[in-house]
Amino acid sequence: MAAKALSSKQKRIISFIHDFLRQNGYPPSVRDIAKGCQISSTSVVAYNLARLEEAGYIHRHSDISRGIELLKGWQNSRKVVYIPIVGRIAAGEPIPVPASDTGSVISTEGLEVSEELTKGRQNVYALRVKGDSMVDALIKDGDIVLMDYVTTAEEGEMVAVWLKREQEVTLKKIFTEPNRIRLEPANSQTKPIYTTLDNVEIQGRVVAVIRRMP
Repeated sequence: MAAKALSSKQKRIISFIHDFLRQNGYPPSVRDIAKGCQISSTSVVAYNLARLEEAGYIHRHSDISRGIELLKGWQNSRKVVYIPIVGRIAAGEPIPVPASDTGSVISTEGLEVSEELTKGRQNVYALRVKGDSMVDALIKDGDIVLMDYVTTAEEGEMVAVWLKREQEVTLKKIFTEPNRIRLEPANSQTKPIYTTLDNVEIQGRVVAVIRRMP
């Protein structure tokens, strides 16, 4: 059993290794970890992997490509929560999401994430992103966004918006203008959506992004 406390960076790394294993069936490479955890260099990843191995959270097989093995002690390093994936959301032209008109949650799949990502929020759900209109906000096609279920938002927050007349949902930054709402993409090649206040229903605010590995 591991005896040493982990730094926040080491917790991110071990959570990423776990999630990568679940999604792909094999361990990540050092470069995968650097990219997925937004760490500046592979040498920093290697240093922290060495500390994790010393602490008894992982074992590395030097003679095997991607040879990172999670040991039982890693589970004590974080608390995990189950998040339902309730559908998909467009980061481009709006597309339907199941049961958006009723607000009920329909989920046939989900994922486990570190409690650090949800920060204790109770009403968190996940959506798969389709499209690249939020690419400048580092949200790409195939990523998963964790959403805090709220019905109001501050100016410029990234939200899931249900467009009532169109019966569709979209992921954009929201701004209030005289007599209308502007739903702004984060991509210079994509135009904003303009609509009226009575056509807008906020269904959630982005709290975290889980990136799809290429």
